[in-house]
Formats: sequence, C-alpha cells, structure tokens
Amino acid sequence: MRAAVFHGIGDISIDTVPDPVIERSTDAIISVEAAGVCGSDLWTYRGQSAVVPGARIGHEFVGRVVEAGTDVCDFAVDDWVIVPFRYSCGECTYCVRGLTCSCINGGFWSREVKAAGQGEYVRVPFADATLIKPYSGGERPDDSLIPSLVALTDVMVTGLHGARSAQVCPGDTVTVIGDGAVAISAVMAAQWMGAGRVIVLGSTHPVRRDLVANLGVEAVLNVRGDEAVEQVRDLTDGLGSDATVECVGSEQSFLTALSVAAAGTTVGYVGLPHGVAIDPATMFAKNLGIAGGVCPARALIPGLLSEVLAGNLNPGAVFTSRYPLDAVPTAYSDLDQRKCVKPLIDVARKG
Repeated sequence: MRAAVFHGIGDISIDTVPDPVIERSTDAIISVEAAGVCGSDLWTYRGQSAVVPGARIGHEFVGRVVEAGTDVCDFAVDDWVIVPFRYSCGECTYCVRGLTCSCINGGFWSREVKAAGQGEYVRVPFADATLIKPYSGGERPDDSLIPSLVALTDVMVTGLHGARSAQVCPGDTVTVIGDGAVAISAVMAAQWMGAGRVIVLGSTHPVRRDLVANLGVEAVLNVRGDEAVEQVRDLTDGLGSDATVECVGSEQSFLTALSVAAAGTTVGYVGLPHGVAIDPATMFAKNLGIAGGVCPARALIPGLLSEVLAGNLNPGAVFTSRYPLDAVPTAYSDLDQRKCVKPLIDVARKG
C-alpha cells in the first residue's frame, strides 16, 4: 500500500509500506477514502515534535471497512465509517466518563501504533469503541458531505471542545484567538451553542478572513498584543469577553486570551502549547479559570454528526484545497506557506 511517511524537516513522501493485517480480534481494516492535513502535523513537518523520521503521518480520516476481526460486533465489511484522531477501548474508567482522549488502552495514530491516516489502509484497534457509522447498511455519504465528516474527526470537535471548555452560554460575547481551521471551527461551535457575538483575533490571511467573515462574526481584528486587548475591550464596554477560546498555543496568544477575558470567566484552550509559561498571578486578580486540552473526539462526534447530516453545520468549509494522495508533499508545503487553510486528501483519486 501507499502512505505518507515523514523523513525529516520539510520532507514528506508517499512510500510503499506493508499492508495492515488483523492483529487482534477487535481490529478492523479501513480503506481510507479521504484524509486531512492538520495544523498539528506541521509541528512534525517543521521538526518541532517527537515524531521520528520513518514514521507514517496523519490522524484525520474516513473510509470503508474492508475486513473485521471475529469479535467486532457493530461493524461489517462495506460499512462507511468516521475515525476519530485517537483510538479508544470504550471500557476503561476514562472512556466511561467520556474522556476518551485519556483512554488507558488507547493511543494516537503513528505513535502507539504504526498506522496513520494519510495512506490507503489503516488497522483500527478497538473497532467497536472507536469507529462511528453515519449510516447503516453500507450506505456511502454524498461527496459533498465528506469534507465535513473528515472535519468531525478532529478540527470541528476540537473547536467544540474549546467552546465548551470556555463555558460558552447563549447570548455570550465570545472571543476566538487564531485564524486556522480549529479557530474557524471554534467560531462555528460557539455560534451553534448560542453565542450572541463572536470576535476573532489574529486573522491576517485573506482566505481565512473571508471564511470567518462569512460566518457572520461581529469583528475580525488583524491585531495582536496590547492593541488586540484594547480593541476587544472597546467592543465589550471595557469588560472583556464572556468566554474566550485560545486556538494557537503560543505564549503571546495565551497572554492575550487571559487579557481579553472578563473577570470571573474561563479561557478554553485547544491550541497545542509550545513554549508557554503562565504565571498564576495573571489569573488570580481577575478570578479567571483556564480549561481545555486534548479533545475527547470519540465522545463528542455523535452530538455533531446529526447536525452535519441534516445540513445545519458545514465544518468542511475549512478545507480550501484538495489533493490526490501522491500530492501530499505539495499539500504540506502549501499549508506550511499558508497557501491554503486546510488540505483535504482524496486518497483514492489518481493524479
């Protein structure tokens, strides 16, 4: 089979790798139809993660079951499935609590298992607990829905996790920090949860600005630091935002989030932190809370799936470019150079 392999900084190629096989009776083999390239994949591409050369890459994917282990009860060959960015057992204490991202038996694609989503086939452990079937009886989604279903594997539910962590309530003024796919998803999630006004900070890219503006936000502010804080306060009668979602992960973005948040509110963070050092005294005087982290995708996807299938949510809008599998290196380069918001990989498409 063919799959994307990381060889070093800026070096991704499509290589021939061994086909996956059933290793445990609870496994399933998925033929991948579409996959996403995530902003967090860029940390690997740039050499800023612990991923070692030779590892496969990709954790956002959907496709069809082509083989199922003898103890897989809920899925059969030809079932079309959504695969969360982390697999989970469904039975441990954390899974029962809905914190599937902390499953003690689970793991991440290309880390605890060699398999990864930017390739033709993937072995999925704990298939019954991990996979999600949008339809019964092997029905395949319409092509127009597939980008949104790929978005559910990670960015859309991560945006929702950020908004939930920030405790967005109906009528709230929400500030979202960032202009990437997760930030755009957080805007959609906040609006879905009933936010009255949404302010977006940090959108310098014209396509990203247009995407955000088309969602009907109140303001898109191309400013940072003290100027950003001042403009948010001007828009909120000097109080700050009722809920704040941090989607970048830099120290500056965290400090900005804490500064624009109104006293007594919570900052939800889903940006992967890099080089962030926060003094608790920053939060103490304003009674600020901070919550978030890795999204429990498997627990959150079902709640959004019906909205996507009904046409009430279109998280697939974050995919602004499409590539065949052979063009994955170009997709990474384009994302790294901000030529697109998020690449969609049509795995089965040739050339």
